[in-house]
Amino acid sequence: MDLFRSDPVAQPLAARLRPANLDEYVGQEHLLARGKPLREALEAGALHSMIFWGPPGVGKTTLARLLAQFCDAHFETVSAVLAGVKEIRHAVDIAKQQAGQYGRRTILFVDEVHRFNKSQQDAFLPYVEDGTLIFIGATTENPSFELNNALLSRARVYVLKSLDEAALRKLVNRALSEERGLGKRQLRVGDEAFGMLMAAADGDGRRMLNFLENASDLAEDGGEIGVELLQSLLGDSRRRFDKGGEAFYDQISALHKSVRGSNPDGALYWFARMLDGGCDPLYIARRVVRMASEDIGNADPRALSLCLAAWDVQERLGSPEGELAVAQAITYLACAPKSNAVYMGFKTALREAGEHGSLEVPLHLRNAPTKLMKQLGYGDEYRYAHDEPDAYAAGEDYFPDNLAPRHYYQPVPRGLELKIGEKLKHLAELDRNSPRQRRKP
Repeated sequence: MDLFRSDPVAQPLAARLRPANLDEYVGQEHLLARGKPLREALEAGALHSMIFWGPPGVGKTTLARLLAQFCDAHFETVSAVLAGVKEIRHAVDIAKQQAGQYGRRTILFVDEVHRFNKSQQDAFLPYVEDGTLIFIGATTENPSFELNNALLSRARVYVLKSLDEAALRKLVNRALSEERGLGKRQLRVGDEAFGMLMAAADGDGRRMLNFLENASDLAEDGGEIGVELLQSLLGDSRRRFDKGGEAFYDQISALHKSVRGSNPDGALYWFARMLDGGCDPLYIARRVVRMASEDIGNADPRALSLCLAAWDVQERLGSPEGELAVAQAITYLACAPKSNAVYMGFKTALREAGEHGSLEVPLHLRNAPTKLMKQLGYGDEYRYAHDEPDAYAAGEDYFPDNLAPRHYYQPVPRGLELKIGEKLKHLAELDRNSPRQRRKP
């Protein structure tokens, strides 16, 4: 009989397999291998405040505990989800007691530190500054956006990575072989079944062990955790995709950059990854419309219409039919000629509109629907383009009186914009040679 599973208060497998020391810790070799930065600092006794930034289940909490053990420091932990300033002050009191009575340093570990507001983050800054506390924060979100500068300046950020195949296999082997794990059960996991576990875990060690433990509940002692058992257990296990979090923005960025880089295959991969992670296809459809204007523009104006049509199909048909139309739009954008001329021109115009303030509309560009407005000169000397040769009023000025004409829109020599650029050069030549060129007052 499995004593762990028969005991109602037994810890979960992931908790039972927590490493006893740094040498048992799995993953993060880029930080903890001999000669790597964090390992070097620890062995030199240079314990310092730090922030662990990484996805769930990669060992942030475990590593913090091991650091305290390695450095013989007292360990206090609070969760930013539940704690506030009161809990921080309590931890400070304990730290002072530890220092005064035992001469021990105290590590304050704050899980999900990104959930603390600015005042809560500021609450422990003085105690980090004077050495009362060594602060270690754990976050799945980008610290640059979620933590204030004062805290970031006092802590070193270490990026923890998803566990790779070797690390996950090491966890499974440990779980199956050690008595504190499932060793007494003498269970086996074949290569194909391990591949399924690894795909479902998606780099999350805790998730991997939870899946393994659930599967072991359904397997007989001395038997194999097979493919059929895992298929019935795992179902549709979604990849890691935090809607609104770091992974979300990283993946939409990768999709956009693949389109911009004219790589339809990369674009389709990231589209599929986002769908696999549970992203709303309508969100992607909206972003694709943006890509059409930002990166293709007038080099191929059909792109915008195609993307709007794909968005409409997604709304009308839903999934999975609509996703094919969005995929069609994505591949079209990736293969289309590229131009950011409209995007750059619009950005510059917006900036200058703000810089120059509320310049008056010149009289010749104003409408004159009333007699008074005509008497005031509204619309005087306006040249109706359709009455001019080639429907172009050569030499006319469409900017405010105190602003010289600008050239925000600079077509690129690709796609339709090649022709647009040639036309604009022709019109500019007409302006230079026009005897009716308007002069600024």
